[in-house]
Amino acid sequence: MSAPESNYPAWLAKAESDLLNIENNLSASHVPWDTVCFHAQQAAEKLFKAFLVRHGRPLVRTHDLIALLAACAEIDPSLAGLQQDCQKLSYYAVASRYPADLYEPEEKEARQMIEAARRVRVEVLRSLGRNY
Repeated sequence: MSAPESNYPAWLAKAESDLLNIENNLSASHVPWDTVCFHAQQAAEKLFKAFLVRHGRPLVRTHDLIALLAACAEIDPSLAGLQQDCQKLSYYAVASRYPADLYEPEEKEARQMIEAARRVRVEVLRSLGRNY
């Protein structure tokens, strides 16, 4: 295993931390839905980066899930089916973190982003040959 490939488990662990953060927030008495959405986006981003690192691809510093997905789909075309989830999740990378328009996602929207992140997780881990 080359040096770049060797740290892909660390990327997967970071993605799992984002998913754990979501679960911890869901058990709170007051759920910060914007934070839940942010961590859903972050989990997907780190899963894609783990996939790229595992396949020896150089990482570009980006939060653009569509670009990351395109790079992953070059390796495994079946991942292209995640495009709609990536389009929805991408908003939460940066824009939702700042109160420019004071937009706050509601529970229904946040739960959709959680499910989108989970679908990314399932498909990336499947493609990596790992259990989920």
